[in-house]
Amino acid sequence: MGKRSRQRQKNQTAGRDSRDNGWGAGYADIVKENKLFEHYYKEQGLVPDGEFEHFMEAMREPLPATIRITGYKRYPDEQAWHTNMSRKIIRKSPLLEKFHQFLVSETESGNISRQEAVSMIPPLLLKIEPHHKVKSLRSMWHLLNLSSFFEFLYHPEGFVIANDVDNKRCYLLVHQAKRLNSPCIMVVNHDASCIPTLNINVDGKKGILFYDRILCDVPCSGDGTMRKNIDVWKKWTTSNSLHLHGLQLRIAVRGVEQLAVGGRMVYSTCSLNPIEDEAVIASLLEKSEGALELADCTADLPGLKWMPGVTSWKLMTKEGQWYSDWSEVPSSRHTQIRPTMFPPKDPEKLISMQLERCMRILPHHQNTGGFFVAVLVKKAPMPWNKRYPKVFPHPFPLPPSAPLPLSSQVASTPADAPHLPETAVQGEGAEPEGEGDSKEQEKPPASKKMRLFGYKEDPFVFLTEEDPVFTTIQSFYDLSPDFPKLNVLTRTHEGKKRHLYMVSKELRNVLLNNSERIKVINTGVKVWSRNSDGEEFGCAFRLAQEGIYTLQPYIRSRIIRVSVEDIKVLLTQENPFLSKLQDDAHAQAKKICMGSIVLKYIPNPDNPAEPQCPIQLCGWRGKTSIRAFVPRNERFHYLRMLGVEVFREKQGLGQKRKDEGEAGMEKDTEEANAGENEEQMDSENGGESQSEPKVDQGTSS
Repeated sequence: MGKRSRQRQKNQTAGRDSRDNGWGAGYADIVKENKLFEHYYKEQGLVPDGEFEHFMEAMREPLPATIRITGYKRYPDEQAWHTNMSRKIIRKSPLLEKFHQFLVSETESGNISRQEAVSMIPPLLLKIEPHHKVKSLRSMWHLLNLSSFFEFLYHPEGFVIANDVDNKRCYLLVHQAKRLNSPCIMVVNHDASCIPTLNINVDGKKGILFYDRILCDVPCSGDGTMRKNIDVWKKWTTSNSLHLHGLQLRIAVRGVEQLAVGGRMVYSTCSLNPIEDEAVIASLLEKSEGALELADCTADLPGLKWMPGVTSWKLMTKEGQWYSDWSEVPSSRHTQIRPTMFPPKDPEKLISMQLERCMRILPHHQNTGGFFVAVLVKKAPMPWNKRYPKVFPHPFPLPPSAPLPLSSQVASTPADAPHLPETAVQGEGAEPEGEGDSKEQEKPPASKKMRLFGYKEDPFVFLTEEDPVFTTIQSFYDLSPDFPKLNVLTRTHEGKKRHLYMVSKELRNVLLNNSERIKVINTGVKVWSRNSDGEEFGCAFRLAQEGIYTLQPYIRSRIIRVSVEDIKVLLTQENPFLSKLQDDAHAQAKKICMGSIVLKYIPNPDNPAEPQCPIQLCGWRGKTSIRAFVPRNERFHYLRMLGVEVFREKQGLGQKRKDEGEAGMEKDTEEANAGENEEQMDSENGGESQSEPKVDQGTSS
């Protein structure tokens, strides 16, 4: 028997051949076995009696492909589905090609979200995890009131701050967050263990920003991800958790310092290890001296199977040496093993902590990854603060009927970050609540330059109400008097303004009061873009699709109300003649001069067969034709909503078909200019391809 055959047989004994399970041929030589891992978790007793073999069998199986729906108005009764077919099978099978394209397209248009998002009330700090850590806990989002998240993102009050310590991951995070098209999101780049305290202006006075909800998704050893990260099998060792414990605790401490009294913080890991889980929570509760308590979330999680947190655990070195108490640890190990890693010795104190309220999700119970989560409620300021904060009125009050969701601070820090002294964990030198951060950061320059720790971003420049850019915009679109001009910003001090963005008034408050203390990567939603030669059509700025739902309520002209059939025409034809529209829309279009327009569909409750949600598209009214400026994936999404089955052409064929179709199509000069500018302008954001989708005429409705 050859070497490869022996290896294949060994893999099949451990689980199944990794080349057939969706992990790919690159993992063929990784054996899904780790004796130290098995020995460690058997001894810890985290898995119920008689279930350990089932637990290990599940760990060796790949995760099922999961589809989670995050529509922002209504939710289906079941928010997620999964199949045991691997992602590789879904991607490669000709029979599943359309299904795969549907998933990719809807993901890119933001309707099946690839980032994890939580519903919150203002103000708060949120981690949207670019690596989708908690994707498998689909039923758990009831706890986070995810059903109200998207409505919150368009609420005029409140915002989400998403943080990541890794500069490159921040740009991936920006890409993910842009799918939400919300003016209430800001992405920042900081080490979560020392993220600065932010100032805000409250009725003309300087105030401190406290967060109502914090998600503390800390870096961890990731042994709960073995089903999808197969290299963890060979890299796992007990040293990983020992090295990360201090960092995890520092991040958690910084989180509760910035949490508002009465607020909640979710602490989560992808690790099953008590050293990274209950040990951190127990230490945090002990340091809080009653200011924190674990919330009982049993009633909030119907259907989710989870194991209660444990109250006893022990440590093991990578050499196999066990320690049950700090007193057993030799002095030579004191730099690696800390007292906070052990359970509290006082039985009454241990009972009062109610660690059983922590939740550990085991893979074999619901065919998921492994996960740990604890929800902490802040009842009083932390005891190490020098003084209680001054009482400021909540800067962004919610209506009494507003739902109470969950908040979050990012806790993403490199696994190899240095272990700081325990005194830092205990809060010595920690900034007191109610006092500002004395550390200031360098202002970002006007141009983006790659530096050692990432790019320096262009500045955020807010426009004044008297800015001349508003002169033609105001008249061309007939903006309502309550349009918040002060919330419009650009990214340059000099030269022509290329794009105009819009943020919520609360994010404007944060940006103006913290420009030198916080590194902002991106914020706001694009609402206008400069159009080459646009002045000759009445306005130099055209509407941007990603900001249309934010901007349209203020626009009082250049709106064409369209029907379902009109949208089908606009999204399947590149430049249809005006006569292709229904009579009503055609008549409206003829009354509007050339330039940027809003195409608005209003649902008819008397016709339930049609979409029952409003649709707003950006378009361009040409001399004799009309065009929708909508990104390709959004075109696919809207067409599917209308009952039209669409899918991508094979590479190369789509462009050929487009070129052949455009040969006989009228091209007005102004439309060509607009389209050319559109593609150039959006290339940096992934491009808004205007190629027409292929429509399956046999299934069109």
